[in-house]
Amino acid sequence: MPADRALGGDGPLARDAGDYAPACAAAAAVPPDDEPAARDFLTRHFTPWAVGEGTLTGYFEPELRGSTEPTPALSTPLLARPPSLVEVDLGSFASDLRGRRTAGLVRDGRLQPFPDRAAISGGALAGQGLELAWVDPVDAFFLHIQGSGRVTFPDGSVRRLGYAAQNGHAYVAIGRFLIESGAVAREAMSMQAIRDWLRAAPPTDAAALMARNPSYVFFRELTGLAPEKGPLGALGAPLMPGRSLAVDRTQTPLGTPVWVAGRGLERLAVAQDTGGAIRGPARADLFTGWGEAAAEAAGPMRDPARLFVLLPPPAP
Repeated sequence: MPADRALGGDGPLARDAGDYAPACAAAAAVPPDDEPAARDFLTRHFTPWAVGEGTLTGYFEPELRGSTEPTPALSTPLLARPPSLVEVDLGSFASDLRGRRTAGLVRDGRLQPFPDRAAISGGALAGQGLELAWVDPVDAFFLHIQGSGRVTFPDGSVRRLGYAAQNGHAYVAIGRFLIESGAVAREAMSMQAIRDWLRAAPPTDAAALMARNPSYVFFRELTGLAPEKGPLGALGAPLMPGRSLAVDRTQTPLGTPVWVAGRGLERLAVAQDTGGAIRGPARADLFTGWGEAAAEAAGPMRDPARLFVLLPPPAP
């Protein structure tokens, strides 16, 4: 990356890619599996910042059935990024918006909001040839939340899909509506509980609930990834189960080591990804892997955790 590429962070925690250059050069000389050398490397090149206590959740790479054509069961398309979608780095226009982004489309020389989930599901982008695969509607909704997945087709082929863009609308967690209505008890809320409700509900009720989250994710095919490797995170590197974190990049720079101290979990991870629901300095999402076991680990994960961000000194 160019040395002046902003990686995120706020105030004294803001860092550019060049700030990491000395640590990256030193890392190449650290022997593998040498714990004392690793500890020495971290203490020499990084300073821990306590950023508070927040919520640690989990996310994973789903495995789902797909089709190249719509079927009664696989009726929802996963869409590629539309050519009309414009992403904007707001920090390029105002320093107090550093690290913040939005998206929309240009009409009459002005940036306008992009269609929301309800409009897109209703066909706002139909006829543009954006369909990458057709999947179950509930599976599609959760793939939007997770950001990447493995789609298996009837001929046995597997296509890896990763995040390409988002429509610019804020993420809304639909679980709270189920809690408010009494459909799911607060203490029983989890990804699995939401999925079970959506599958049991009449299709129109399920679609209406999913539409209350206006955020919509577009995908791209990921080629060249080995099956034993995770999907690509926001830095373009494969995610590692149990070690990769999604963070709020306006608060925590990407590429930064983060010490996570939670209930039954204390480990060093790396800020490698972002997520629409991840907001705040002490909010993080731990990547748990792929498949059913990873889903079972990620679904109920919602624990208090203290985060310590390990930062290199700013470049002179």
